[in-house]
Amino acid sequence: MKNNILILSAGRRVELTQEFMDEVKKISANAKVFCTDLNPELSPACQIADGFFCVPRVISDNYIDTIEKICLEKNIGLVIPTIDTELELLSNVRERFSRQNIQVIISDSSFVSYCRDKRKTAQLFDSLNIEQPAILDKQSLIFPCFCKPYDGSCSKGAIALFSEDELTPELINDPKNMFMELVPKTYSEYTIDGYYSKDGQLKCLVPRKRLEVRGGEVSKGVTHHNFVYDYLLERVSYLEGARGCITFQFFVNEQDNQIKGLEINPRFGGGYPLSYAAGANFPKWLIQEFLFNQSVDFCDDWQPNTLMLRYDAKVIIHDYQ
Repeated sequence: MKNNILILSAGRRVELTQEFMDEVKKISANAKVFCTDLNPELSPACQIADGFFCVPRVISDNYIDTIEKICLEKNIGLVIPTIDTELELLSNVRERFSRQNIQVIISDSSFVSYCRDKRKTAQLFDSLNIEQPAILDKQSLIFPCFCKPYDGSCSKGAIALFSEDELTPELINDPKNMFMELVPKTYSEYTIDGYYSKDGQLKCLVPRKRLEVRGGEVSKGVTHHNFVYDYLLERVSYLEGARGCITFQFFVNEQDNQIKGLEINPRFGGGYPLSYAAGANFPKWLIQEFLFNQSVDFCDDWQPNTLMLRYDAKVIIHDYQ
C-alpha cells in the first residue's frame, strides 16, 4: 500500500510537516513524510522530514514529471501542495496521478481557477451570498482605495492608496492590478480553515482572528467560535469541486457583525497549525479519507479561544558544505 506522504515546496513549513509525520505514524508506524523544495538544504521543513528532494521551479517543463518520479520511487500515496503557483498545474494532472494510486490533495481545476483569479473570486462570493469590498472601475477610482494583483499571494504587490497623488502610471497601467474599496481599520482580519471531503462537503470550519501578521503570515492569532462561524457555515457547507483544506480570508467588524470576503485559497494556510492545536486535525482526516478510504464525520468540537504566539526557532545542520 502507498502510505508515504510528499509535501511540496515545503520551505519553512516545519509545523505542518511535523503534524503530518505525527499523524501518519500513529496509523502506519513505517510510513514516511518527504518534502520537496527548490533549495532543500536551506529548507527547515526539509531538514526535519524523513527525507527531501530537490526539484525544479514550478514553471519548469519537467516539474510535474519530477514530482511523479519521486512519488513512484518513494511509494507516495498522498501529495500536499502548499504554494499558490503550483495549484492550477496540479489540479490539471490530479487524475493522471490518481490513476497510479497517488492522491494529490487539490480541488478541481474549475474551483482553483475561481480562487486564483480574484476577479472570479468576487463572482464566487456573490454566488454564495457573501458580502465583499466593492470592486472599483479603474477609470473612476474613489480614494482611499486598495490596489492588488488579481493573481497575487502573500500580500505581494498590495498597496493602500489614500489619494490620487499616490496613483502612479505603473499601478494604473498594470493589467494585473485590480482596485477595490479600502476596508476601514475598524475591521479585523480573519482566516477560516475549512476541511472539505472528496465530494465537496464541509466537515470542519475554524475561524482564526489574526492578531499580528509578519511577512504576510500570521504570527499571533486566536480561534473564535462566533458569528463568523455561523455566517459561513450556512453559506459554504458545500462547495463544488473543493477538496482538502480551503482557507477563507475575511474582514470582520466585531462591533456590528459586518463581514466582507476577501480571498479563498485552496491549500493549507501558513497559520493552519493554530487550528490543528485547537483540535481540527486535517492531516489525520486526509490520511484516513484519501489513503485508507474512510469517511470523515463533521467535527465541531475544536477548542475556541486557543491563542497562538509564534517565535523564531532554529534548525541546526552540522558539517554543512
